[in-house]
Amino acid sequence: MKVLVAVKRVIDYNVKVRVKADNSDVDLANVKMALNPFCEIAIEEAVRLKEAGTASEVVVVSIGSKSCEEQIRTALALGADRGVRIDTEDGPDSLSVSKLLAKVVEKEAPGMVILGKQAIDSDNNQTGQMLGALLDRPQGTFASEVKVDGDKVQVTREVDGGLQTVELAMPAIVTTDLRLNEPRYASLPNIMKAKRKPLEVISPDDLGVTVSSNLSLLRVDPPAERQAGIMVGSVDELVEKLRNEAKVI
Repeated sequence: MKVLVAVKRVIDYNVKVRVKADNSDVDLANVKMALNPFCEIAIEEAVRLKEAGTASEVVVVSIGSKSCEEQIRTALALGADRGVRIDTEDGPDSLSVSKLLAKVVEKEAPGMVILGKQAIDSDNNQTGQMLGALLDRPQGTFASEVKVDGDKVQVTREVDGGLQTVELAMPAIVTTDLRLNEPRYASLPNIMKAKRKPLEVISPDDLGVTVSSNLSLLRVDPPAERQAGIMVGSVDELVEKLRNEAKVI
């Protein structure tokens, strides 16, 4: 079984995000970029399926400019076999991404597609669901456990009321949640090997897809700064402030 994993280049989650002075977007100048954390979980799950003998090949695909090849190489160092980059300008909307991925899925014919449930930059949580709809394939979203049994896959989903287990006929779409696994670190030998693994570059025209966006970014504002706390001299003063200023008692 071939497993296709979609990954995205995002700002490293350890970096403090800065907003441009004109509030037009997030400032990416000289900012460290990394794999989306949910995508790392998706790669780890695909590699584990291969190590268990369930999957025969792991293909990683990303959409964007040449800069995202760094993240594809990272995925190859983590255990993926080959990479595909769809050459576009950075930042296509979720529907365009889903249409591009659908064409790659039709071309590669994987038994399973694994994606992170969302990217930490846009937090849309849309691509996996849209991809499932475009391909008319069963989907298991927010996965905290994945078990493959023959031509079926059981996905335990994290939902508001607890856990829900669904059984899907393959080929299927799975999106990963935080508790599915703990991603490994890439070793130096694997990083070196990743440089020699194949990485194919294709264009949206090769796939017959016109990339467009139905969204317009109007403004980006940083979150309000947290106000400093207040020191009180006694319990009576604390109660008075809670009652008259905070009005919580």
